Amino acid sequence: MNLIERAKNICLSPKTEWDVISAESTETQALMLGYVAPLAAIGAVAGFVGNSIIGHSNFLIGNYRMPIFAGLGIAVLTFVMAFVAVFVLSLIINALAPTFGGEKNSAQALKVAVYSYTPAWIVGIFQLIPGLGILTVLGLYALYLLYLGLPKLMKSPEDKAVGYTAVVVICGIVLAIVIGVLTTCISGAGMLASGALGGINSRSSGSNIVVDKDSPLGKLQDFGKSMEAAGKKMETAEKSGDQAAQMAAATGALGALLGGGKNVEAIGVDQLKTFIPDTLAGLAKKSSKAEKNGMAGLMVSKAEATYGDDSGKSIELELSDTGGASGLMGLAASMNVQGEKEDEYGSEKTSKVNGRMITEKVSKNGGSNEYSVVVGGRFVVSAKGRGLSIGDVRNAVTTMDLAKLEGMKDAGVTAAK
Repeated sequence: MNLIERAKNICLSPKTEWDVISAESTETQALMLGYVAPLAAIGAVAGFVGNSIIGHSNFLIGNYRMPIFAGLGIAVLTFVMAFVAVFVLSLIINALAPTFGGEKNSAQALKVAVYSYTPAWIVGIFQLIPGLGILTVLGLYALYLLYLGLPKLMKSPEDKAVGYTAVVVICGIVLAIVIGVLTTCISGAGMLASGALGGINSRSSGSNIVVDKDSPLGKLQDFGKSMEAAGKKMETAEKSGDQAAQMAAATGALGALLGGGKNVEAIGVDQLKTFIPDTLAGLAKKSSKAEKNGMAGLMVSKAEATYGDDSGKSIELELSDTGGASGLMGLAASMNVQGEKEDEYGSEKTSKVNGRMITEKVSKNGGSNEYSVVVGGRFVVSAKGRGLSIGDVRNAVTTMDLAKLEGMKDAGVTAAK
């Protein structure tokens, strides 16, 4: 498979190229490293150069550039999440195939996901010049490629291709939102310090590199292994010929993938609500609510409360259990994320305190001050206060029973089957 020829053909003559692709037998590793990696790097590198080297122009404040470390952090995350996106999208494509008269085939589903993304990765080059970033909308051509590829590779009748494509696209949008939120969590204050993979303790063992399992790189390696294991389970279920087993494997693989190789059920709202105090920062609770929702294998729960008094002081508290997505959250917490930024409106700082990732946002114009902390690599506690200093908001969170919450990090966790 020639990268340039394949990219050109899938974009310019997709109808005939999908036939060629359908007949190919390509190993997952070759597909990911030989095709996804170089194309996904286009947007990641171009975005870094455009944001941190060339910079943006604004008639109000002139030219400004994103800090180098911040740009590098976002570039790395963009690159890594490209692999997550195509893999999870392939699980969705495969799981939905029977619903639209198609045949489940994890290898073909992965090829559909990978090659459909081609134009979206290529147009990432426009991020090199920030003013042309709007042209990345041309990546929507990927939807047309998806529409053409599903019938050919997943054997879905052409009259069902529109519906199949529509459902996959909707799932893809939800996936993009989830990845966007998780990327924001991982990048913290938009900065990834040069020591993000620090603490790596690796050594040579023959021709292999042994990585410290507790280091950030080790965590990333484990995450990659969970992705590989999920794929193998899908293949085993497919060979069984049992559609119920295949659907269960697809759902389980998705949950295990986002759960970091484990199945994680978010705790119930009744349990979560016990951590919401009646008073916070000396203010009485005015209102509260809690909810648990999501889809099979990806449930999250959240409890919220608002506190205030007659003087205008108020604080909003939010406690979330990332549940099914805790694998990615744990990966974020394992990184040595840190950084600072400041402008005329306020400042923002991300660091690690007592082993927990924390973020502080301070307003300079009388707005709200915010403090958030990731507990047990799974729970996120955040507070936003008005009329209160950042110290008041910080103390409000740290005086909560975070140790007890951290003690529940393994609640609802079971080994992936």
